[in-house]
Amino acid sequence: MTEGQPAEEQPVTAGPALADAGTDLPASPGRAPAHGVMARRSRARGVWYYAETVLRGMRAYFWPILIYSVGQPLVYMVALGIGLGTLVQQGAGAVDGVDYLTFVAPALLVSTVVMSVTAEMTYPVMAGFKWQRLYHAPAASPLEPGQVAMGHLVAVVIRLVLQSLVFWLVMLAFGAAPSGWAQSSLVVPVGVLTAAAFGAPLQAYAATLRDEGLQFAFIQRFVVMPMFLFAGTFFPLSVLPGYLQWIGWISPVWHGTELARLASYGAPLSPVMLAVHLGFLLALTVGGVLAAVRVYTRRLHT
Repeated sequence: MTEGQPAEEQPVTAGPALADAGTDLPASPGRAPAHGVMARRSRARGVWYYAETVLRGMRAYFWPILIYSVGQPLVYMVALGIGLGTLVQQGAGAVDGVDYLTFVAPALLVSTVVMSVTAEMTYPVMAGFKWQRLYHAPAASPLEPGQVAMGHLVAVVIRLVLQSLVFWLVMLAFGAAPSGWAQSSLVVPVGVLTAAAFGAPLQAYAATLRDEGLQFAFIQRFVVMPMFLFAGTFFPLSVLPGYLQWIGWISPVWHGTELARLASYGAPLSPVMLAVHLGFLLALTVGGVLAAVRVYTRRLHT
């Protein structure tokens, strides 16, 4: 202040904060980026930003998720692979040319990740729109609703990659992947693709619901459980009566199980059927993602 000059007449010198306000200039070290820079980053990386948000939320349940991811395959290997497998070996002998543990292990991996994605794409989606309204704040930012939808799916897929990897390591420990670690490791992406093929359409459907009644219970009892029981998980689909085999044909679990068995122990599979299985799973995944983006956009822009 100049001596004798009133305070209200002092010239205002633009400081660093005022100089950067409303501009897109990069921020100096230790300061937040300008609004325009942050908006552009959010539009470009919004899927990953929201996926990080969901993954950070999962940290609160890290130990239950870890125990579930390790404990479930161990229980399956012992109970269904060794316990039930011993009885099957004594009665029927080899199944599909291999022992029963080898036959059932890749199918259990696929079924496990599908059941996990079911839990992640039902009630948490409803919570994002209605109960906790976690989707509304990101949608009010430069993130697009479609990025919120895809970010949620990406976070769940990352979790399922880790879960599938743990299951595969348990399979190796039990000697249930005779094709070797290099080829059998393909059961991990196969399991994740199968989960995405079921989870993306389920996410789109859950996003359409405004009030939860019995829809999710219906899905669990009349969609997920029949896939688990009648999609070739515990026995070849061909042994089922013809009027039940269609459950496997339209089930992502059967298509994923066939691919997982090819990777795990080299189950016979023609190139045509290989293309059918992959095409079916990819079509469901892409269609589900497109539907989810459309539904999220409609709801969050309303």
